Amino acid sequence: MAKGSNVGLAALSDDTGSVIVSLRWSSATGDGDADVSVLLLDGNGKVRSDADFFFYNNPAAADGSVQLLGKTPTDSGSEDRISLDLTAVPRDVERIVVAASQYGGSCFGELDDLRVTLADRSGEALLGFSITDAGVESAFIFSELYRRGEEWKFRAIGQGYETGLAGLATDFGIDIDDASDDDAVDGPAVEQVPKADEPRPPAGESTAAFPTQSASGAEPVGVEPPARRARGPRTAKKKVTLPKVAKKSLAENDSWRPARLFPVPSLKSDKERELRATSVLLSVMAEVPELGRRLTAAFGAPAGRMQTFTEVTLPHGDTPKRPDGVIRVERAGKLWTALVETKTNGNALKAEQVQNYMDIAARRGYEAVITLSNDVALEGSPLVDVRTDGRRKHKVALWHLSWAEVAHQAQMLIRHEGVGNAAHAWLLQELLHYLQHENSGCHGFQNMGPAWVPVRNGIDTETLCQGDRRAVEVVESWERLIRQVCLRLGGELGQKALPVQRAKRGSDPHSRRAVLADRLCDEGRLTSELRIDGTPGVLAITADLRTARLRTSIEIQAPEGSYPLTSAKRLIRLLAEAPADLHVETLVEGGNGPRGTLERLRPEPADMLPKDGARTTGFRLSLFKGMGATRGSAESGFIRSVDESVDRFYASVVAQLISFERRPGSRSQPAEPAAVG
Repeated sequence: MAKGSNVGLAALSDDTGSVIVSLRWSSATGDGDADVSVLLLDGNGKVRSDADFFFYNNPAAADGSVQLLGKTPTDSGSEDRISLDLTAVPRDVERIVVAASQYGGSCFGELDDLRVTLADRSGEALLGFSITDAGVESAFIFSELYRRGEEWKFRAIGQGYETGLAGLATDFGIDIDDASDDDAVDGPAVEQVPKADEPRPPAGESTAAFPTQSASGAEPVGVEPPARRARGPRTAKKKVTLPKVAKKSLAENDSWRPARLFPVPSLKSDKERELRATSVLLSVMAEVPELGRRLTAAFGAPAGRMQTFTEVTLPHGDTPKRPDGVIRVERAGKLWTALVETKTNGNALKAEQVQNYMDIAARRGYEAVITLSNDVALEGSPLVDVRTDGRRKHKVALWHLSWAEVAHQAQMLIRHEGVGNAAHAWLLQELLHYLQHENSGCHGFQNMGPAWVPVRNGIDTETLCQGDRRAVEVVESWERLIRQVCLRLGGELGQKALPVQRAKRGSDPHSRRAVLADRLCDEGRLTSELRIDGTPGVLAITADLRTARLRTSIEIQAPEGSYPLTSAKRLIRLLAEAPADLHVETLVEGGNGPRGTLERLRPEPADMLPKDGARTTGFRLSLFKGMGATRGSAESGFIRSVDESVDRFYASVVAQLISFERRPGSRSQPAEPAAVG
């Protein structure tokens, strides 16, 4: 679409009652990002109240008309999706404005490939609009949906604001609170639940403390919490989360186990695990509307009354089929129905089963088939191949959820965003405990696949050649693992955590993975980068298959206007609780500077400065760890070692650096005497 043009939704599709709006951008450095927001406007072009402003701290409307679905990694960056149920929008709302904003002095001219797309409930794209003239603006209205009589229309806008989110919001009648206290910037008021202990991780799972959610709920000593960003109005919604500190147990000793709503120790067979997991999840989705809406809005489900069923028998030729579950949502007399196929304990989805359910759904007029397993889906690499009959007018969408995504959403709701009441919070707590139990089979991606050992052996013996399909399979497994790491970190921290993609938009994912596979054959290394909201840099992970070592690292910029020695001393002070074997490397213009372990540099921070007086631009901090040998998530497994390495590095290093950020300054870096002490 061209800027300023508009089109009626009825001309694009027969089913536009529920749509998905997606905002995309990419960044060559991997650092660029923005926050989406939605405003509901009345006939005067103003919000009816501050509650009509939906953003990171107010992500969903109570009536289900708006649901911010969060960020999804793509091959060229990330995509922020918004579910809009137009049938649930109040009659006095005339316009729905879709916008995005940046912070920290960033502007949209620093991002590439700004684009908004509109899709129907099945995920089929209906239209798109690209913004090509972004410059110094720090907020942008991408598009709007507006009423014309009984019809909804879409308009491509592309209007920027140099005054940022505050300028955009005040134009539409939002009262921005400029106070700096936590209450003013932290969004919805939160009420804690006086309930039982928080869910325990499964046996053997890493228990490294995170700065915002330690094992006890208290902040680790010496760790500053991530700075909150003042980017929105205060809201009055009352939400319920888990208590930060669990109430003292009344048990006589540690052998007494709390009673659980969903017990799991007796599960023995895969079939039993699948039945129990499906029933537990679907029942909680039906009873906790925040979770049910969160998990189904992205699949085109309307906001309405949800009911869920298990082991339903449906006719299919001579042999009836029994999908693991059925989800039905009713709104305004219309039904949305999805069949659910579940796998646990690392079992793979079967293409024949999924194909049967797709055929049944098409014949019966159902809207979707949802697969649920330990695997993480990748763009351009479907978990199962199914065929669709293009002659059929009714379209059935195939969607996938991983158990890691379900656990992530449950964590976000009960630990950070909150739910409607204490009973719902307790139900989510029991669900999360079930998912994390070692016997549930609902853990995330937990196997690097059959190609892992041959590829490792081929790298060790230098017999692995470019073009080997097994190397591509390992690259795909690595990508799935990194995405799962991001989900887990995001749930623990309550922050956005995404893999960094530096490929240009439109690049073929198969070609990109083939290039990475050839690099793996040549260098013997797997590498990825993570961007975690609130941290001073990009976290890098490297798995060196030749040396069997994992390296986690981060590069941070030297504060502007600071003397090099002052920066070095301040960095050492911030790393007071960091491991002694942390490697510190000074970054200088045109190359690398001095390096050493934290243990050696603590007594003499001046040893971090380049002897030739070269300008210090920043520092690289790295931790090394032995790599697990086996392909799975057992104690000695590769996946477990990656999780532990990331946890340790974030908790002991990255969390300490929150306040080591670039300071605005008017003067250039001053010269400093060479003889420093």
